[in-house]
Amino acid sequence: MEHVCGHKPFWEANLTLYTELPDLPECFQLSVLSWIPCIYLWLVSPLYLFYLKRNNKGYIMMSILNRVKTVIGFVLWIVCWTDLFASFHEMKEKDIPPIYFITPLIVGMTMLLATFIIQFERLRGVQSSGVLFIFWTLSVLCAIVPFRSKIMHASKGEIEDKLRFTTFYVYFGLTLVELILSCFNEKPPLFSSMVTDPNPCPESAAGFLSRMTFWWFTSMAIKGYKSPLETKDLWSLNKQDSSEMVVPKLLREWEVEKSKTQSIEQDVNGQAVYSKAGPETNHVEVSPEEVEVLLSSQKDSHQPSFLRALLKAFGPYFLIGSGFKLLQDLITFINPQLLRMLIEFTKQTGAPSWWGFSLAFMMFGCALLQTLILHQHFQYCFVTGMRLRTAIIGAIYRKSLVITNEAKRSCTVGEVVNLMSVDAQRFMDLTTFLNMLWSAPLQIILALLFLWQTLGPSVLAGVAVMILLIPFNAVIAMKTRAYQVEQMQYKDARIKLMNEILNGMKVLKLYAWEVSFKEKVLQIRQKELNVLRKTAYLSALSTMAWTSAPFLVALTTFAVYVSVDKSNVLDAEKAFVSLSLFNILRFPLNMLPQVISSLVQASVSLKRIQEFLSHNELDPDNVDKKPAPSDYAVTVVNGKFSWAKKDPPALHNINVMVPQGSLLAVVGHVGCGKSSLVSALLGEMEKLEGHISIRGSVAYVPQQAWIQNATLRDNILFGRPYVEQKYRCVLEACALTPDLEVLPGGDLTEIGEKGINLSGGQRQRVSLARALYSEADVYLLDDPLSAVDAHVAKHIFDNVIGPEGALRGKTRLLVTHGISFLPQVDNIVVLVEGMVSEMGSYQDLLKQNGAFAEFLRNYSLEDIVEDDEVTEVLIDEEESFPDDALSNHTDMVDNEPAVNEARRQFMRQISIMSNDVENPKTKSIRKRRCSERRHGETPQEKKEPKVEKLIQAEAAETGRVKFKVYWEYTKAVGPLLSFFICFLYASQSAAAIGANIWLSQWTNDSRDAVTAQEKVHMRVGVYAALGIAQGILVMFSAFTLAMGKIQAARKLHQGLLDNKFHTPQAFFDTTPIGRIINRFSKDIYVIDEALPSTILMFLGTFFASVSTMIVIVSSTPIFAVVVVPLALVYFFVQVR
Repeated sequence: MEHVCGHKPFWEANLTLYTELPDLPECFQLSVLSWIPCIYLWLVSPLYLFYLKRNNKGYIMMSILNRVKTVIGFVLWIVCWTDLFASFHEMKEKDIPPIYFITPLIVGMTMLLATFIIQFERLRGVQSSGVLFIFWTLSVLCAIVPFRSKIMHASKGEIEDKLRFTTFYVYFGLTLVELILSCFNEKPPLFSSMVTDPNPCPESAAGFLSRMTFWWFTSMAIKGYKSPLETKDLWSLNKQDSSEMVVPKLLREWEVEKSKTQSIEQDVNGQAVYSKAGPETNHVEVSPEEVEVLLSSQKDSHQPSFLRALLKAFGPYFLIGSGFKLLQDLITFINPQLLRMLIEFTKQTGAPSWWGFSLAFMMFGCALLQTLILHQHFQYCFVTGMRLRTAIIGAIYRKSLVITNEAKRSCTVGEVVNLMSVDAQRFMDLTTFLNMLWSAPLQIILALLFLWQTLGPSVLAGVAVMILLIPFNAVIAMKTRAYQVEQMQYKDARIKLMNEILNGMKVLKLYAWEVSFKEKVLQIRQKELNVLRKTAYLSALSTMAWTSAPFLVALTTFAVYVSVDKSNVLDAEKAFVSLSLFNILRFPLNMLPQVISSLVQASVSLKRIQEFLSHNELDPDNVDKKPAPSDYAVTVVNGKFSWAKKDPPALHNINVMVPQGSLLAVVGHVGCGKSSLVSALLGEMEKLEGHISIRGSVAYVPQQAWIQNATLRDNILFGRPYVEQKYRCVLEACALTPDLEVLPGGDLTEIGEKGINLSGGQRQRVSLARALYSEADVYLLDDPLSAVDAHVAKHIFDNVIGPEGALRGKTRLLVTHGISFLPQVDNIVVLVEGMVSEMGSYQDLLKQNGAFAEFLRNYSLEDIVEDDEVTEVLIDEEESFPDDALSNHTDMVDNEPAVNEARRQFMRQISIMSNDVENPKTKSIRKRRCSERRHGETPQEKKEPKVEKLIQAEAAETGRVKFKVYWEYTKAVGPLLSFFICFLYASQSAAAIGANIWLSQWTNDSRDAVTAQEKVHMRVGVYAALGIAQGILVMFSAFTLAMGKIQAARKLHQGLLDNKFHTPQAFFDTTPIGRIINRFSKDIYVIDEALPSTILMFLGTFFASVSTMIVIVSSTPIFAVVVVPLALVYFFVQVR
């Protein structure tokens, strides 16, 4: 640097450190201070420009703000190069040091780079630049020292170079203006969501400073302060956080992993087949069983990795948070060094006072910077956790829709619910502190390194203690993992049983089976709590070990330090700097076991999710959706189908060809495979042989109608646009118009979960209306007329399904038991034991005199045996019903006892057949009833009904948690036990206070080396006793808290279970089952696992804070004056 600076010195200690008016040499100012921002920008710009190239957010129009920043950038370049050209000019007159050429050149080129970045950011849609904000901040901070230095020289009249003096102040003013302008945002890019969204989240448009300080959230915080926040108050979700973006991202990576695994398996299978020929040449016999075992073991070793898919999908974003965590960890260790310097400063008598002020401000600045960086890290972790949970739930939900029937046998409903609620939540909880896996060892290593500098080799004793604790905690982690697997199995079984109970609650209440089923649930719950108790005791041991670890490390280190050498005296500097490092060590040592425990739980959940997502899916190519053009809409050639690949075929030798626009009826005895044929056409069965093709879109009406918890209109529209005329025609055709008069809100009446407030016939007709409204090309109707009364069935057939119905011209496949409709269909398929027995028209099948003719003759004989009295009874029943009988009172097939099903079915057949032969009496009665229904009411008397919501929105408490809630949990734990837990935590804090006070007394002995050496054994002994007492109290407090949490978990679950079994049936009719299941899965998980750990942290933090304040107030009483107002402000903010 001497050659670069010429005759001017680079560093002068007397000028800088040992004076009351410190200053830096001019060469240092021109080199180091000027180059720092330049080096930063040139190092960061390649990565930043690459990032901008890969992430284009749109195009921002040139604004006044952008123009001003660009012009100032060019002016700064001109100012810098003015100094450069001035130096060239001065070369002719005198010798100029190289620093006057190098610095203007570097700074000028850097200003051009900054100007280029300003424009490139505009083209890539960046509204606020963090990179340039840091650059301008560094430029201003580094220019403050020359700014002060030049003012000091000017006050003394020492201005030699007026040009550089002027250009510097122009440079300083312009960089300050650039810094101020960089705090403002550009306009949103053209066509961005910020422009189109009526309620956008301000985070996406927030500037760098606003993001770092979370200022963009201030408006929401103020709104929440004034009144409890509701869903309508929240901003729209950022697009990159929505499930629309997150779920496909994970699914893409998962598909990549599955394809890799499949290719590996194919290679392995190929090698196995190749090696199978080997035994013949080597004359070594290998049994087929051995080959099977070999293949299965190789297959098990190549499972698709869900963890790798998660890392690829969300790892890069999470790594940004990891970078913030690394910065925060490094800054953490600056404060102990500043503390060391501050203690040294207090010992020096002639040191300048500005040293102390500078150290204090630096400690404050480090703490402030550490806080900003740490919360940015948490922001990235929380967002990653939210995306993880969203993506996992979406992937599980999608998988549950497409898994094969064979996989459904092994995946219970309880398991799927737990996967989406408990297991997904564990991933979200883990991401918050996942970085501690590498951060904790890093902090431990750095702390031990600085401790080595302070106490020397004595710190190895502390390292030995930590190493001894590792196997102890490894055993605990292994046992905890085993218990987690067992606990999740019991949880799955409990949720599965609860799901079955809630679905069949009406039957349970009718037969008074509540007590027996409650006992079944409680038996599983007891097994789950036994495992939870073991896990809690292991966690208590782990907590004791790691809470005592920092103290044990400090104890062994101090004891060895003062024992190995008589000249080693524990003074204030060594003790308190070491204690600050031990306090830094405490957090990673405390967090590491919790992170390992969470990691163990998440690994169990990862395995469960991976196994579920690895199940086989239905092959979408089972059905050819885009066949070659032909006259047939549905074609099945040599079809052979089963419900699972290992099951025997349910359908075989199926050959069916349905012409375009025809009506095909599928008939046969119960269990012959009619519904299986429809499922095969939908692609829900395993295709073993043959070919299926369907031309056009498909609408499906299942045997058991599926109804959404929505209005009647929404159930019919099913997401399609509402067309009034078309909608009314559908209602009329499906005989739903009379129902609108009965329902309280017409077609806007809310339908309960599973259509609880509709009869069986009404549900079936809504399902049929949905299919009719969809205007599909092919209709698969699985016995839609079985749940409606005979005359309603005839109405639907005539107006919807039949040759003159609304679906004429469409391809229809009708599974039916109604023989009276068969003469009107185009073709009939007769199924017998999973095979097509006959196929043809009605007349052709009668002429063949086969199974179909025998089937009809049997029904005909029954019709002859029954006399006309049956018809008379039906007619009399019709006359006795009110006008809404068509829709409301005769559709109760599914609610009647099953014993009468056959008789009612047979009576329907006779009723329809009597209608077909034009029974005069019946026909006249029906006509009269229809006319009465149409003209019996006057329109002016009808009033607009008030629509009431059947399913009420879930109510959640807002604002401050009431004292009653805390008291209820305290009662569940036990008031005496709760008091004892608090007493133990207070005692452990008292032991910690005693240990710190004793240590401070110990450091006072350093004033007299002889006395200090005599008291070593006493000091070490008492310090050890206090620390061991603290460890024992921690263990007892953790054990008692574990006992209390198990007791509370048992009582609260049992109270919830008792309440639900004693709740009236009306509650279950108007409450979604998913909402109740969530209480038994997610909320019980919170009570079992999440809440106790929160209480543990609260008690530890509360008593640590109280003990710290007691120590400070006892040593510095004036501090109490500050504590009271701060406590009041904090309490006021928390309560409000």
